Amino acid sequence: MRSLIIGAALLVAGGLAILFGIYPAQDAIALVDRVWPVLLFVLAITVVAELAAEAGLFDAVAAWSTRAARGSAWMLWLLTVAVATVSTIFLSLDTTAVLLTPIVVTMARHVRLDPLPFALTTVMLANCASLLLPVSNLTNLLAEQKLGGVGAAGFLALSGAPAIVAVLLPVIAIAVIGRRTLAARYVVPRPEKVPERRLTLAAALVVLALLPALVSGVPVWVPACIAALVLVVVFAVLRRDALHARLVPWPTIVFAGGLFLAMGALEAVGSRAVLSVIAAPGTSPADLLRVAGAGLVGANAVNNLPAYLALEPVAQHPLQLMALLIGVNVGPLITPWASLATLLWHSRLKRLGVDVPWGRYMLIGLVVAPVTVVVATLALALAAAV
Repeated sequence: MRSLIIGAALLVAGGLAILFGIYPAQDAIALVDRVWPVLLFVLAITVVAELAAEAGLFDAVAAWSTRAARGSAWMLWLLTVAVATVSTIFLSLDTTAVLLTPIVVTMARHVRLDPLPFALTTVMLANCASLLLPVSNLTNLLAEQKLGGVGAAGFLALSGAPAIVAVLLPVIAIAVIGRRTLAARYVVPRPEKVPERRLTLAAALVVLALLPALVSGVPVWVPACIAALVLVVVFAVLRRDALHARLVPWPTIVFAGGLFLAMGALEAVGSRAVLSVIAAPGTSPADLLRVAGAGLVGANAVNNLPAYLALEPVAQHPLQLMALLIGVNVGPLITPWASLATLLWHSRLKRLGVDVPWGRYMLIGLVVAPVTVVVATLALALAAAV
């Protein structure tokens, strides 16, 4: 609800800027033309994720994981790492934060393990694993447009090396933090019956078909909308009561739309000139670190989306743009508001009765975020030099 109110206020502010001529109407129309595919993708992929969860797909994955790990907490955690990484890469960071968090917490409690390492895994990988593909993060979709629509393959050529680093370093940090919990063993639970096998199977088939479609080169909103429509039809036949207006992520859509419009208006009044002083570099390792650092600071000061939008105009080279993405995607691990995914993650934990004080979270982030951003940026520079 808070993000809905803030988003609405930003929409009003942007609308007033247009009304009073501060933000030219033609620029606003150009912005809308650019962002509607992004927002449509977010809407569709959220519907897919919500219905897949309602069908029991994520619960089935969690149940399989507890059996596959064979009583080893380390193996169970590594499977969580794998699922969180794949979920973030293909279904976006918000999907991991919203849907995977309650599953891994419930899974850990079911086998009587401390849920903290598993909860930290979802939030850190929701942010840090969102660098690899355009579909992984809103910022990536915008950057892929700025790169001229290079598609998944072209984007991956830039993001591959830093994305690997961005996943590995937080995983190492969590392994150290949770080493005592992860050294334990648990009793393997008995398999539970799937409440509605037809729905689970349908959701699994749709998601399995969707994953390669998202990296096929087709505009990502097309397969996402098709997948959402197929699942809606399946649920209309098998479980109509699960279809309701709350499936549509209205707060996220309004919040993102408001940020887009407000940042467009801010740029119109001259923010670009100010930001060019902060981040107007070349492509040397030091220059790329400067851009990534600006993204990290901006994301933790306000939020990763407006930080990206504010800094995008001064990132003119593909390497600069990828460095900016490292800062705004991997960096939001310090302040609670740095990414919407982090806020959604914490609200889910509160509902589950898991207490992760913001002070402790910020202390961990103060170590993990800067180190990961620096090493990932250096990996980007090294890959570009080879």
